[in-house]
Amino acid sequence: MKARSRAASKTKIEALTAKWQPHWDRLAASGQDPEPTQGKAYVLPMFPYPSGTLHLGHLRVYTISDVLARFMRMQGYKVLHPIGWDAFGLPAENAAMERGVHPEKWTLQNIEAMKAQMMVMGGRWDWDAEIRTCDPDFYKHTQRIFLMLHERGLAYQAESLVNYDPVDKTVLANEQVDANGCSWRSGAKVQKLMLKQWFLKIKEFQESLLNDLDTLAENGRWPEKVLAMQRNWIGKSEGTKLWFDIETKNGHVQFDPVDVFTTRADTLFGVQYIALSLSHPTVQRLAADDESLRAFISRAKDLPLDTKEGYRLPNVVARNPLAQVTGASDSAVPIYVAPYVLDDYGSGAVMGVPGHDTRDHAFWRTNAGDEPIRVVVTAKAGAPAPQLLSGSRDDQVMTARGFLASDIPEFANLPSKKAVKLMVQRLQESGQRAEQTANWRLRDWLISRQRYWGTPIPIIHCRSCGPVPVPVTDLPVELPNLPSSFFQRRSGNPLAEDENWKKTSCPKCGSAAERETDTMDTFMDSSWYFFRFLDPKNASAMVDPQKANEGMPVDLYVGGVEHAILHLLYARFISKFLATTPSWSNGHLVKGEPFKQLITQGMVHGKTFTDPESGRFLKPDEVDTTSQNHPRIKASGLTPNVSFEKMSKSKYNGVDPGATIAQYGADATRAHMLFQAPVTDVLEWDEKKITGVQRWLQRVVRLSSAFWFPDQELEKFRIPKNIDEHLHGIVDRYYQIKKKGAKLENQAELIATLEVDEAKLWTKTQQTIASVTESYSQSYSLNTIISDLMTLTNLIWDAHHSSELMGWLKWSATVHLIRMVAPIAPGVAEEAWHNLYTHTRHPGERTAFAPSVFTSGFPTADVEIIPHLNPFKTCVVQVDGKRKFEVEIQKAPAERPHGLKARDALEVVEQIAQTPEGKEWLDRDAGKLWAMSDTKEEHPVHPDMPSDWKVVIVGGKLVNFVSPKKPKAKKATDGQT
Repeated sequence: MKARSRAASKTKIEALTAKWQPHWDRLAASGQDPEPTQGKAYVLPMFPYPSGTLHLGHLRVYTISDVLARFMRMQGYKVLHPIGWDAFGLPAENAAMERGVHPEKWTLQNIEAMKAQMMVMGGRWDWDAEIRTCDPDFYKHTQRIFLMLHERGLAYQAESLVNYDPVDKTVLANEQVDANGCSWRSGAKVQKLMLKQWFLKIKEFQESLLNDLDTLAENGRWPEKVLAMQRNWIGKSEGTKLWFDIETKNGHVQFDPVDVFTTRADTLFGVQYIALSLSHPTVQRLAADDESLRAFISRAKDLPLDTKEGYRLPNVVARNPLAQVTGASDSAVPIYVAPYVLDDYGSGAVMGVPGHDTRDHAFWRTNAGDEPIRVVVTAKAGAPAPQLLSGSRDDQVMTARGFLASDIPEFANLPSKKAVKLMVQRLQESGQRAEQTANWRLRDWLISRQRYWGTPIPIIHCRSCGPVPVPVTDLPVELPNLPSSFFQRRSGNPLAEDENWKKTSCPKCGSAAERETDTMDTFMDSSWYFFRFLDPKNASAMVDPQKANEGMPVDLYVGGVEHAILHLLYARFISKFLATTPSWSNGHLVKGEPFKQLITQGMVHGKTFTDPESGRFLKPDEVDTTSQNHPRIKASGLTPNVSFEKMSKSKYNGVDPGATIAQYGADATRAHMLFQAPVTDVLEWDEKKITGVQRWLQRVVRLSSAFWFPDQELEKFRIPKNIDEHLHGIVDRYYQIKKKGAKLENQAELIATLEVDEAKLWTKTQQTIASVTESYSQSYSLNTIISDLMTLTNLIWDAHHSSELMGWLKWSATVHLIRMVAPIAPGVAEEAWHNLYTHTRHPGERTAFAPSVFTSGFPTADVEIIPHLNPFKTCVVQVDGKRKFEVEIQKAPAERPHGLKARDALEVVEQIAQTPEGKEWLDRDAGKLWAMSDTKEEHPVHPDMPSDWKVVIVGGKLVNFVSPKKPKAKKATDGQT
């Protein structure tokens, strides 16, 4: 025993992953994984951008996916758990320009560095499926998808006012511009330019992109936060489309009517202006002859998004269509050019209702000054329409729906909803255009990027034929292999300057032509890469259709919530498109949705120290952390302010996961990361707490030495052929060896043989298996798994050796514990697995031994036996038939298979007397029963109660104390004394 314990205590858990990795590699190479019994499981983390180093955010997402993939593989699934590299993108090209190195060389170096880091984190990846989006073998198929979209009219080129990043010198999709009008990557203020760009018609799929979110919401498959973000971005609004005639002030109509979309047509009589976007056709036409308007448009591009400035167009007005129809006075309203009106909402025109919209109110007050504001909807029916006067206390906007004001012609006092229907009907009957419709915030996806390091758009521009698709047989259109020196201190798009690459011939007519020099948005690569993992070596197709049908959708997708809009929306769009093609013919069965279950892990925050006097962030070497609970600033001796914030170089709070793994080991690092917070929450990384996880893992290894098994008892133990055998099998084998062939006849007899500690250990083991399995497979509460396993570890460790059978039960409980630990701490589990078999196998025993804990399967809980093993029961206590309290008492062993015996009845009363509630009644000095007794003598059978009282015990679950004044009870079911 002692020798086994000493050997286990010397194990260095930080070295176990490296120790067992060669063993796992040999097993994988020899194909010794057991045959899958549960079908396929596709577990995928969002693939990384090769920045050069892994950070803790990477480690967290890959740990989560690896844990779940390992669990599913142990459950009998054929698991695909691949990894690849999102290798195109601006950072590589910017680095090339700064360092004078080719983007490909920089990217490949970073991939090798990060891959080496991933190899030491204890993950199991399908490296044979590894992909890099910058490989021509991959982006050939990205180009093919573009051509498929182009063939269907879903890829087109158009001139548009676009977001232009002046630092990265490329256009950005709307989604890549933040609320302050800045680039998502460079942080530069985005400019608005008119450029000819390539778009994908994502709007063609907007209905299904929105409606199918309901399917993803079923059973919590996708986080509600992500679903809400997608719904808001797609932005469907039910409303009304109206047309306003535009006239010059002399009454001539020289412009097309302006159409507006509104969700509040009930406020139509309150329209006091029309606002047009900077690029609205009417504005552009008037700007040709209006120098002041041109100056305003130029200046407006640099105004903040929430600016209230506007430009009133001279000599033109808009006519309120409903006012014209009803004959209301003064149907003419002014027209403003307003930067707050966006082209990507409606038609680039809005109707301004200052009395019922906060933004319109602010704009009106800024541009129209003190002019009164009309209110046309009131909270109560029958109320007249007030006017809002500037500077008054009542100058408040009425934003809620209600009733049209009593002085509105034809519609007075109507509820808002009913008024809208009648307004549309009235306009249509009068020959005016009006319709109930929906508006969408979603715009078509702008994929053009004016950079080198991306997938070339496979289009050739011919003066005669126009844009011509590159023939599929000519794919891939490869990037030119430019020298590294080409990139140094250069900005803009190198492809546009490479005449050798750009010049080509037209595939249609053969005349001289030029290649498209824009490359694709890198989100195009990540919109389909999960298909490629299913068939990574296929040269002729992006994926074999049969493999797509068998492998898709991804069963479990893990990644950051920061991708809730961009990547996930684009991936859903491309997948839905592919589901309409032979590439994924069964895609319609899942509505083209690519990800069945989505887990979004929270960010990892690091500990920051700031100077309390200056607020300056302190470097780690400026703080004395010898006492982690009481750090001091070395220079001043002051106590720094301590907080947890998003890791960044400027806050000096980054953590190198490689250094953490080197110090504590991959297993402890993984377990600590999972234990500190639920996977969806922010993780505050605090290394001082990792020691608790280390102690637990060390205890698991020590348990595997079976130090708790006395040598003389271990001689009689035999490792079972089925490590998942139920309790009856274990006890039966024990009795056959111990009592030379004796067998237990039934479950009742089995349970009667167990000591309380033995029943408690087995019950807790089964409960833990059930709880942990649910957490691994449904709730993904990985932090509670570790908590549950810690509790079970301690219970096995502390369980009293009440009989020789306890050693047998501890062995089985330890086997189950090790297998439940395995997905989280693979090195520790493998070490413990081999330890347990090494130390408990009998000399000469030929018991089958799984070569790895990961080929041994995952335990299955025997939940049916738990109620029978519960050593406690609830007992209701009455006095003269009236319920007083209830307590938990221990079951009597003989009570289980047979009935309640006299001795058991005595123990029931004794147990009640020992509880706090029982003492209130049975305490010899202060108990209520003794106070009501006429004698102070003990009962001859039950010394805890007075002799003149009687007790009726029914099944050990109800105890009724009967006073001497009461008539004798008619019947005692189990015992009466």
